[in-house]
Amino acid sequence: MKLLAGMIVFGSLWGFSECIIGPMMADAGLPSGMLMTGIFTMMFLVTSRLLYQQRGMQLGMGLIAGSLRMINPFGGCHLCSAIAIMAEGLLFELIWNYAATYDLKNIQSLTTKVSLGVITAYTVYTGGYIVTQFMTPLVSIGTIQISNLVNFLPQIFARALPVAILGAITVPIALESHRFHLTIKDSLYYPTTLGLSLCCWLIIIGNWFFYLG
Repeated sequence: MKLLAGMIVFGSLWGFSECIIGPMMADAGLPSGMLMTGIFTMMFLVTSRLLYQQRGMQLGMGLIAGSLRMINPFGGCHLCSAIAIMAEGLLFELIWNYAATYDLKNIQSLTTKVSLGVITAYTVYTGGYIVTQFMTPLVSIGTIQISNLVNFLPQIFARALPVAILGAITVPIALESHRFHLTIKDSLYYPTTLGLSLCCWLIIIGNWFFYLG
């Protein structure tokens, strides 16, 4: 139950950032997709893996965050964003399950942390982007145009370079979070996670009604 509650709260926080903070960045003229993946996505995924040390959790977080993005259709293509978020959760699982040490607290080398950040951020961003370009037309109109995707690949790979640099900063910081020794008593754990999750959902739903009105 603790794992499920943690998955819900981290997935809700991720979804909140994608639904509320991401569009605000886009409205300000900032590269929201790069910043969201390089900073927020990496922070939520890495911190949750460090705290819970449980495989499969980040995939569940991606499904929750992607679902929240679907019910908040503002700030660009919500279907594209939702698919990308879910794909990022899956890709993170694949990278950290087979390419990273499982005992994350024992990673001491800064070079290893930075390298892990670069590889993770770059792969998650490019992979999520490619999956989106493949799945969005398939889901929306039932066809796939491989030639368009192939022509777009160099641009995707180029856009991922700044994300990799952000990952080189964000992931090492997230891996240091265990040093704060933040603990919550069992009696407060579930009310806290439930409250944070509910707050995220209410803000997202409220934002949806605000734009509709």
